[in-house]
Amino acid sequence: MGNLRPEPRRTMNPSNGRGALDLRIAKNYRTMSRWAADFIETELKSRLDLLFCVSAGATPTGTYEHLASRSRETPALFKKLRVLQIDEWGGLPLGHPATCRTDLEKKLLTPLAIGSERFGGFKSDAADPQRDCERISRWLEANGPIDICLLGLGLNGHLAMNEPGDEFVPHVHVSTLARTSLNHGMLKGLPKKPRYGLTLGLGDILRSRRILLVVSGQPKRAILKRLLQMRVSGRLPASFLWLHSDVTIICDRDAASAEDRG
Repeated sequence: MGNLRPEPRRTMNPSNGRGALDLRIAKNYRTMSRWAADFIETELKSRLDLLFCVSAGATPTGTYEHLASRSRETPALFKKLRVLQIDEWGGLPLGHPATCRTDLEKKLLTPLAIGSERFGGFKSDAADPQRDCERISRWLEANGPIDICLLGLGLNGHLAMNEPGDEFVPHVHVSTLARTSLNHGMLKGLPKKPRYGLTLGLGDILRSRRILLVVSGQPKRAILKRLLQMRVSGRLPASFLWLHSDVTIICDRDAASAEDRG
């Protein structure tokens, strides 16, 4: 089982002008990942059939490794857990190593023994992407609300594949990908990039009961600093998290600004 002792942290909350975002700064990526797993495990203990909305990519990998380890120790804790995929690269073949689905299957779904009956996921090769979005929207309506939404922070401030812009589709939709997103580490070396994204909308994300944002590495420092300025803008989709009442950010020291590190 994970170490669920209260961890040392620096918290930013409404009493010191930071609104609803609770910032916890870990000394390194490993500690950040353990804290995130502790957060999820604590929630799961109180709600065994929890609906966990998950992101692919490098940042949550350590968190998933901790959860996989804990599921081997206590498999019963995870036997009712339900999982929803937050987004997918569109136009890639199903099972392609660069898809979010493949990444999640390897790191989370297979280690935690999450079968199709407890998983809602996009089809990267859907013949009709809009219809696939409608399918996921129905799945969420039938299985929601989301209990924990685990997010990463894009270099351009996107959440899932909700890119910066003047207006947003609030619910599950086909997204036009920004150039920054097409340079994502998951797509490195691909001769043919995805043509679009499939993603939950900001409205879907903000309906989650609790939101957990994990941020790692010096390249994310500038965008995290912008997020913590407590201003909401379409040019920074992550800033809409200020409109939610229960958001926890766990970052490592590399991602935190000197001011926030203290």
